Amino acid sequence: MSNDENWWRDAVIYQIYPRSFQDSSGDGVGDLPGITSRLDYVASLGVDAIWLSPVFTSPMADMGYDVSNYTDIDPLFGTLADFDALVARAHELGLKLIIDQVLSHTSSQHPWFEESRVSRDNAKSDWYVWANPKQDGSPPNNWPSVFGGSAWSWDSRRRQYYLHNFLGSQPDLNFHNGEVQDALLEVMRFWLERGVDGFRLDTVNFYFHDRQLRDNPPCLDEAAQHAVNPYEMQDHRHSKTQPENIAFLERMRTLTDGYSARMMVGEVGESLRAIEVMAEYTAGTGRLHMAYSFDMLGTPFSAQHFRSKIDGFFSGAPDGWPCWSFSNHDVMRHVSRWREHGHSDDAIAIQAAAMLLSFPGSICLYQGEELGQTETDIEFHELTDPPGITFWPDYKGRDGCRTPMVWSAQAEHGGFSQAKPWLPVKAPQAERSVDQQEGRDDSVLAFYRAMIALRKSHKALAGGAYGFVDLPEPVLGLWRGEGADALLCLFNLSPQERVLALDGTACALEQSRAARLDGSVLELGSNGFCLIAGDRDRLTVRVV
Repeated sequence: MSNDENWWRDAVIYQIYPRSFQDSSGDGVGDLPGITSRLDYVASLGVDAIWLSPVFTSPMADMGYDVSNYTDIDPLFGTLADFDALVARAHELGLKLIIDQVLSHTSSQHPWFEESRVSRDNAKSDWYVWANPKQDGSPPNNWPSVFGGSAWSWDSRRRQYYLHNFLGSQPDLNFHNGEVQDALLEVMRFWLERGVDGFRLDTVNFYFHDRQLRDNPPCLDEAAQHAVNPYEMQDHRHSKTQPENIAFLERMRTLTDGYSARMMVGEVGESLRAIEVMAEYTAGTGRLHMAYSFDMLGTPFSAQHFRSKIDGFFSGAPDGWPCWSFSNHDVMRHVSRWREHGHSDDAIAIQAAAMLLSFPGSICLYQGEELGQTETDIEFHELTDPPGITFWPDYKGRDGCRTPMVWSAQAEHGGFSQAKPWLPVKAPQAERSVDQQEGRDDSVLAFYRAMIALRKSHKALAGGAYGFVDLPEPVLGLWRGEGADALLCLFNLSPQERVLALDGTACALEQSRAARLDGSVLELGSNGFCLIAGDRDRLTVRVV
């Protein structure tokens, strides 16, 4: 396994959602031994690292993102010994392992909170965000919870409100307290000593809040005023993304820099200026190694959209580093989100892989994405996700992207478990199983493996410079690398054919079945794409 300090630059990271990867115990929930048993498959994709969603002790009100013990494994997933075995096997296969760290809040069952809520003068009384009510008994300000309702809950023992940006059972820690910062750094040290290669930092911009507890102003985006979730109707200027966050990121970086070849990637939960915050949090060499936002995890699917996000990041932080993804455990799977832009699900899946793996920066793939997996249609009685239950039916929650990995189309429950899974495996998902795609050159899985291999082997994609070509919608043109060794990546983001004219010597290195390069003419059929080896200084392209 590489000990390169910069292994994370241009890395391809594979996200595993433990509840839904592989069940080894027969309880219908995925676990650590199950993941370990499937690591050969993960390694066969050619990825560099695994991001493991939370497996820590938790009452599971938010599926592990409500931690009650930061330094132990929940029995649902196994033991610390199982975790150590997973790390060891991953390293044997040349895979780095990064773990989720949910530091902005804990579970209300965490001993820290249980002590804090007892009184206003105990040793941990200031470890969480407590505030007096207004004179009329209402919450101290207008901050909403991401999951619905107020971000403040009343505690009858302290006669005060406590802050929770998510569920009421997920109280926010008070990062203005230095002892809290110290305690969380020790949590990170515990896992670094255990051999993890880095951290995915959940809601990294939520750590600090405005000390004055000022009301948030309304969001001036007209579309926000018609949102399903009223959280979108505010500009969260005071409840998150505070300037004090930077100093704590620097403390975290100092800690990780004390260990060899470790990294941190932060999730920026910010709707109005996500790219700007990503750039700010990764600028220089003393903050996060990488950051990602939800800007490519939404519905926009256009050349201008993707171009603006990439250009926006690198212009704001030329010495920073982004991590891009199209799907994760919090959003509808991208094949389903972008279905209207393609003639088939496979066409969207394969084009998305070619595009994402051509982007400058590091890449994160979500389990099942390499199969072209689609969103599961979850009925209300099958829901487990709190916001889905709250905002049904206009928002169905996150369960649809969290259903189990399908290993075998014919096996009961898709080969995920011998018992009824915690979420159902349905026919449309079973059709996209691993065993149905292995050995097929035309499968989505085969293309992912080929594209990952190309990204790692071609120096233009592995660390090369980038630049966009001015082409009309719906064609995205992206140069990677410089001079004679460059790659010109062209994508038709529509179901209608586009014809391009090339001036200069061109050789197709990778292309879709809907692409045909004949001399100086490139025909891009529905969702067609072509990666062309050519001299960046001599090859030009235009839409006919």
